Amino acid sequence: MSVKVDAGTSGGAGIRSTRLRVESEAVYAGTAAGVVCGIVAFTLFIGRMTPLWGGDGLWVGAVAAIAALLAGIIVGYVGYWRSRHRPGQEWRLRIRPWKFVLDATTVALVHAALAAIFTASVFVVLQRSFDGLEVDVIIGTIAVVAAAGASAYLIYLSVSEITTRKMATLLVSFMALSTLASIAAVEDEYWWEYHFSQLGTAGDFSAWMFNTTLIVAGFFVTTFTLYLHRDLTTLVERGVLVHRWAPRFLSVTFVILGVMLAGVGLFPVDVNMAVHNGCASGMAAAFAVMVLGSPYILKGLPRRFFVICYVTFAVLIVSFLLFTPVAYYNLTAFELVAFTIIFSWITVFIRFVDAVVAATSDAAAPPAPPTTEVVPEAVS
Repeated sequence: MSVKVDAGTSGGAGIRSTRLRVESEAVYAGTAAGVVCGIVAFTLFIGRMTPLWGGDGLWVGAVAAIAALLAGIIVGYVGYWRSRHRPGQEWRLRIRPWKFVLDATTVALVHAALAAIFTASVFVVLQRSFDGLEVDVIIGTIAVVAAAGASAYLIYLSVSEITTRKMATLLVSFMALSTLASIAAVEDEYWWEYHFSQLGTAGDFSAWMFNTTLIVAGFFVTTFTLYLHRDLTTLVERGVLVHRWAPRFLSVTFVILGVMLAGVGLFPVDVNMAVHNGCASGMAAAFAVMVLGSPYILKGLPRRFFVICYVTFAVLIVSFLLFTPVAYYNLTAFELVAFTIIFSWITVFIRFVDAVVAATSDAAAPPAPPTTEVVPEAVS
């Protein structure tokens, strides 16, 4: 008979305990959101037949999307605030209060917006699949409860485990889904014949969504600068990066890019063309500094990352030449391609830095203690 004692058992139990607590809190958050939103939905739908989406009056999908948005914001903020005490997240306790408020608010907004867009899309598809369908108060309430409860549950879990990689993925997902939703909802079917910013000039729901997306995305870029600065500082301390000023320089550049992106949404082209174009140019300049300056600023990173930087900039130049003088596509197509390239590079950059940090952490970590095995003598 042998007994094995693993020295890491207590630590593993602590991790499991933390995960179990977060999972339980997410269930409570989802249940609370479902109950509250269900009561409101029941009050709104009682005594009427309501379509899933479209038509006059209330829509089940619209109520569900708003419920997912509001519940997501509240639950996202609470979950993100509580996660500061989780293992590996304690560093957020040391940041300034106003930075944390901005950080938490932006993370909660992005999660909630994604939940609302997804919820609305589901109901649009359902309505088109069951044309003319109207539901009573019971079915309508159940649908809202399911949307709000599931959104709150998933958002709480997500914000409780925020990492640099997840922040980058959220940014791209938010930009892509929100922009596609704006395009799908636009009333001017010929908007693409002008320029991409035309989406924000219609004065309808589509324009509001497009401009709001740019504003929130701009603040989100400035938010994950906190994570990027921490990761780059870690690489400096571990001797990977040569220049000690690199984390601050890139953080400031990212903040400028985020502010310029928000400015594009705050000042649509039909409101102030000069400021709108100035913000767009500032965003392009900040991106160019990061891409072209990376080989010097981030000296010490693997060379393959710098190859990615040069290839990215080359593709951007080729895309511009296809717009002018080749005139292969119009301005809208070029702007769409340029946005895709910029945010694809940002995603690769963030994930690459995170991977290098993880690799250096694994290299610096001490070997795991051997398992102690006690084998008593056999008893005859």
